[in-house]
Amino acid sequence: MSPFTVHTGIAAPLLRINIDTDAIIPSREMKTVGKRGLAAGLFAGWRYRAPDSREPDPDFVLNQPAHAGASILLAGANFGCGSSREHAVWALAEYGIRCVIAPSFGAIFFGNCVRNGILPVVLEEALVQQLAADIAPDPQARPITVNLQRLELRPSGGAALPFTLAPGHRSMLLEGLDPIGLTLKQQDLIDHFIRNDRQQRPWAQMAEADA
Repeated sequence: MSPFTVHTGIAAPLLRINIDTDAIIPSREMKTVGKRGLAAGLFAGWRYRAPDSREPDPDFVLNQPAHAGASILLAGANFGCGSSREHAVWALAEYGIRCVIAPSFGAIFFGNCVRNGILPVVLEEALVQQLAADIAPDPQARPITVNLQRLELRPSGGAALPFTLAPGHRSMLLEGLDPIGLTLKQQDLIDHFIRNDRQQRPWAQMAEADA
């Protein structure tokens, strides 16, 4: 996945609370087990006029010209709650969302974001509302810059807002690594442990070979 260091993008406000993974991508839109081909189903229940249609609903924020090309989502509390379907994050990523800013997230969804290159930023509700108000006059001319290196985000022309992220999650995003890739950075230490273990516990190695 692509590393996340500094990203400047157009933001779209979707400030409803408790947006669950079924709203992010309805089960009827999950027609693949892979990560591709899901963007069209993102928020399908809201983006389109009818369940069996691809006619855009002009009232939905992502269909509005002011938010065309949005790569940052401003969301309400408990975003990504509900089922653990990773397709929700895959759909957001394929659509082009690199960062979701919300007062809180569903725990599994939060982890899935990190593992797929999307930065989930936890910010107080009042600050999320203020960001939405700041961009409202002209979202295209008022992008938000998210700096993971400095752990801060900055609205166009505004003051920097700090945020926190666990060191392990931050490293994964900065380096574009999933948990396996992050572990394999320690390959030399892993190999050293295996060599020592073979010397100190040859009986265990034999047992594994005979298994």
